[in-house]
This record gives sequence, C-alpha cells and structure tokens, in this order.
Amino acid sequence: MFIFANLLTALAQLLGTVLYIYMLIIIIRAIVSWVNPDPYNPFVRFLYRTTEPVLQPIRRALPVAWGIDFSPVVAILAIYFLDQFLVASLRELAWRLR
Repeated sequence: MFIFANLLTALAQLLGTVLYIYMLIIIIRAIVSWVNPDPYNPFVRFLYRTTEPVLQPIRRALPVAWGIDFSPVVAILAIYFLDQFLVASLRELAWRLR
C-alpha cells in the first residue's frame, strides 16, 4: 500500500503542476491578445493551439458581454476547482493509504 500511496502522491503533484502551467499559458494568452499579436509568430500560434480546445467550448456557451471574452476567466476558475478538488482528493487518498 505504501507504493500505491507514493504513486498517488506523485500523480497529484504532477497533475497540480500541469494544471498550474496550463493556467499560466491561459493567462499569457489573455495578456497577449490585448496587444493584437502577429498570428504567424510561433509563440502566438503555440498559445492559441494549446488553449483553443478549452476556450472554444466555453466561448460558445458564454455570450460575449460588452465586447469582453470571459472564457479565460471561466477556464482559470475551472482549473482552480480541479486543483482544489481533484488534486487535493488524490493527496488525501494517498495520505490515508500510508
């Protein structure tokens, strides 16, 4: 059981790190979108390719209010929820298995 607990702890840590990095990518994309970037820039293309699969469904579900796209905010809140619920639950389960 100790090995499984360590596996769950490592999985929780990895998932938390991935969620944090993805949240940073969404924040960077939102900031870059304010300056009207060159769409052919490789960095801008990377930002759009990595975030669009998450932001597009949110954008379809939410109306644009006052010309502001709130999809990054909703995505960040969803990532925060996953971190607080899923990652914390994995850590708690790992702790109980020790």
